[in-house]
Parts: sequence; C-alpha cells; structure tokens
Amino acid sequence: MNKKWIIREKPSEEQINTLKESLGIDHTLCSLLVQRGINDFEIAKAFFRPSLSTSHDPFEMKNMSIAIERLTNAIFNNEKILIYGDYDVDGSTSVALVYNFLKSFSSNLFTYIPDRYTEGYGVSMKGIEWAIDHGVNLIITLDCGIRAVDTVQRAADNHIDTIICDHHLPGTILPPAIAVLDPKQADCTYPYKELSGCGIGYKLLEAFSIQNGVDENQLLQYLDLVAVSIACDIVPITGENRTLAYFGLRKLNSDAIPGLKALIKKSGMQLPLSISNVVFGLGPRINAAGRISHADAALNLLTQSSEEDAKVFAEKLNLENEERKSYDESITKEALALIQEDSLDKNTTVLFKKDWHKGIIGIVASRCIEHHYRPTIILTESNQKVTGSARSIEGFDVYAAIESCSSYLEQFGGHKYAAGLTMHKSNLVAFKDQFEKVVSAVITPEDKVLKIVIDAEIKLDQITTKFYSILNQMGPFGPGNMQPVFISRNIRLKSDARLLKEKHLKLAVYQEDSQVFDAIGFGMNDHQDTVSQSFDMVYTIEENNFRGNTSLQLMIKDLRVYDESSLI
Repeated sequence: MNKKWIIREKPSEEQINTLKESLGIDHTLCSLLVQRGINDFEIAKAFFRPSLSTSHDPFEMKNMSIAIERLTNAIFNNEKILIYGDYDVDGSTSVALVYNFLKSFSSNLFTYIPDRYTEGYGVSMKGIEWAIDHGVNLIITLDCGIRAVDTVQRAADNHIDTIICDHHLPGTILPPAIAVLDPKQADCTYPYKELSGCGIGYKLLEAFSIQNGVDENQLLQYLDLVAVSIACDIVPITGENRTLAYFGLRKLNSDAIPGLKALIKKSGMQLPLSISNVVFGLGPRINAAGRISHADAALNLLTQSSEEDAKVFAEKLNLENEERKSYDESITKEALALIQEDSLDKNTTVLFKKDWHKGIIGIVASRCIEHHYRPTIILTESNQKVTGSARSIEGFDVYAAIESCSSYLEQFGGHKYAAGLTMHKSNLVAFKDQFEKVVSAVITPEDKVLKIVIDAEIKLDQITTKFYSILNQMGPFGPGNMQPVFISRNIRLKSDARLLKEKHLKLAVYQEDSQVFDAIGFGMNDHQDTVSQSFDMVYTIEENNFRGNTSLQLMIKDLRVYDESSLI
C-alpha cells in the first residue's frame, strides 16, 4: 500500500524558546507541545497535571435536572429500573458503571443488553417487551437510544419512562423520552461534545451524587470503566475525556475493579497499561462476548464484587477472543482474495458472503482497509436479510455516503468512520453500484493514499530516559492527542533483521554514534530488503518491560531506503 509521509510544520523558534525558558525541558519536546496548542506555563501545567476539578458541571447538559429528578424519585419509591446498553465495550462498561453505582441505592435494578444477532443494535422491541412483562417503571439507555423513536414510544404507551444517555448524532425527530442526555443535540449548551456513552452515564451519576449529597469517592471508584470506554470507542482524548482517561487509567493501574483486574491478569499484560494497551488488549476480549455469543458475559465480568468470582468470566471472554481471532483471520483471507478477483480498480470495497460471521465483519472491514485503502463495507446474511459493517479512511464520511444510498436500505446508523446497515438481498447489487457512484463522485486519488503524519525529525541520540519520561507525561494518547511520531534518517542495522512469527520485523538499529535500540515493525515482513541498506524510519517510542528489565523500544510505522537527496 502506498503511504505518504507528512512532517508537521515546526512552530517558530520564538514560540519554542519562550516555552523552553518557562518549562526548562528539551527543545524538541517544547516544539511538540506548541504544536498541540500548549504555548505557556499555565496551559502546560493544566496539561501535565489534569484535575477533576476542571470537569464541567453535569447540570449544564440539557435535560439533566429532569433526568435526576426522575431517577431520584424512582430510587426513593423503589421503582423497577432497567439499565439498557449496547453490546460493545462502550455499552457494556456503561451498563456496568451505572449498575455498580446505583446498586448501593436500589435493590430493584435490572440490566439488559440486546443480542447482536436476533435484536441488532440499539433499543430493540424485544427489550421493551421484556421491560413491559417485568413491570419496569424506568429505563435508562446507555450508548444508544437517540434514534429509538418507535421503541421508546412503545415504552411510553405502557407507562414506562425513559432517560436516554447517548453520544451519537440525533435524528430530526427525538424519541419521546422523559429526558434525553446527549451533548450533540443542537440546543445543548454542554461545553464538551465528545464524551463516550459511558461518559454520559458518568455525568448522570455525577449529577445524582451532587443532588443527593453522595460522597464523590463512591463514583470515582469506577473511573477505570470510563477510561476503558474512552479508549475502546475511539473518542477524542481531549478536554474532559483526557481528564477522565487520565484518572481512569490511574485507577486501572493501581486498583482496578475486580472484573478488569481479572481480565488484565488473564490477558498476561503487564502494568502499567496505556490507552493503546486497553484498545488492543482489553477491548477485543470484552467485545468478543457480544461477537461470539452474548455480551452478558462481559457485563457479568464487570459487575462482580470479587476477583475470584470474576475469574470465571475472564476465562470465558479470553476463550471467546481466541475464537474471534480465528474467524477474523479466515474471513479476512477470503475477503482479500475476493478483492483481488474483481475490484482492485474501484474506489470502494463492498463484499458479501452469506456465511461470514456477523460479529466479525466490522473487524474484517478494518483489516481490508489496511491492504486496500478505501471506504469498505463487509456484508453477511442474518435473519433472511443482508447486514453489514462499514469502515472508512481518514477524512471520508462513510455515514454520509451510506445515507445517500438509503433508498436501498431498511436500516442504517453510525458515524463518520463506522456504520452498520441492513437491506433486502434483492437490493444488494443496486446498493453496491450506487455506493461506488456516490463515493467516486467525491473521493480523490489523494484521499486513497494512507498518510503518516510525523511530528518531528530527531536523532536517535536524543532518545534518553528523561526524554521519554516527559514524552510519556503528554499522554494519555489517542485521537486529538496522538502519540508523537518521529522520523530518523540514515539508520543502520547493528545485526541481521529477524522475523517473529514469520510476519513481524525485529531490528537492532543505530545512527552514527548513537546507542543501539531495539525496534519492531508489526506485519512488516515485506521490508526486509529495505533494511539491508541505510534507511529512514518513522516510529513511536515505547517502554518495553520484559522479565523485570525495562528498556526503550522503537515501534516502527514505516521504512524507506535512505536517499540523501530526498525530501518528504
């Protein structure tokens, strides 16, 4: 796949030196900070030392007072409360957060997560019928519900109130809930718009605590769940999200709730965990429950009160994740073969096979983009319908493209970079053609080139323990505050390159008189010829803990043969 290297514009020397004088840290680190809008001591202090006191007042969120009054009345009147959430990580952590917190105040709580295969995403009619049959008085939806007009109406017709806590874009008509909490409502003045679904649930509980004089520590003990949701739902790690992620990670690494602690141990990951560790280590295991069987297993894990009880569910999720990886590998292989057969010259990938596993197709769409960089939809058959998951490339709104083809669809939802859709099988060919036309009308050749944005060019001898320590304090890293990416030129091998598991490139590298660094490039086995001579390397810096030994390791993003005359 072609990749374009783009080096960020360096700030002015005056800006860098001004910050350097006030902070007393490395010139390159100051440049990175100014690039992120951190250009004076006070802003830097707030950035490096986040405080929960800077979090926004939850009552600034539209309808929060109404929601808290209804929730408080339900608890004091011992009404039946159903906590309803989606089957992904954000949904599972949301339901676990609200249930774990509210169980101290009510013994009349129920939870419900829909089945991915029989009910699909969102507030299902089956879930509402369950609530009616069990005499539920109040439903709290988490990470879903903002477009559930018909199902929330069904609940209202049966005297069930609903509080919607969602972070997705509202439609033109809102569900008839007693309160809709969603900062993305056009007339909601809440200052921060990018909370995760679990983050919205957290603000609901924060408001409840303020209104009812509850010790804040009763809620803060579940911040690790919020951090996991922020990481795995790929929301921006800026503003309030960064603060919640910062303290949530600290809780996760020091005193995680029993379920997360058991899962960390089962995964074999070493503390401390970063956002990236959560995304690639914990997230797939929690998600595997809903993909392979039912997300109740994940919820059961996250609501256990002892680590011993949680171990059973951690083991189940770990096994389901292994099964998920097997499906992932086989379906991806089939999908890539189909692309080779008939669609290399297209601007989109739309593939259908009726026996592909519904719970895996979203992952496969992302895998296909790693090889063929263009908007991708992977479809399978479920309940006599064609259903699928879409993923997009940087800067391209796949949701808008799908919306333009909505006349062929029964149902669709999602956001700019990921969406789900369902259609009659008879519409598949027409949809595929229309989607290609819609995307082709707006996509450019430049869009279809993967861009690697590089923050700074450095020499390897600049990488020291002190340099990394300050760099690491710029985290948590994620969208909106990405881990700094560096380039170093004219790199050489100290010893022969090695292949790990036949696909990962393991190097020992140096530059001029620098020390030797270990470097690893995942899935970069096709670059062996590149490193047989001097080369340029784009990478991030991480700490590697192995058998009690700690060292700095370079995580390779791309490699090119060194050319003294070349410019990026």
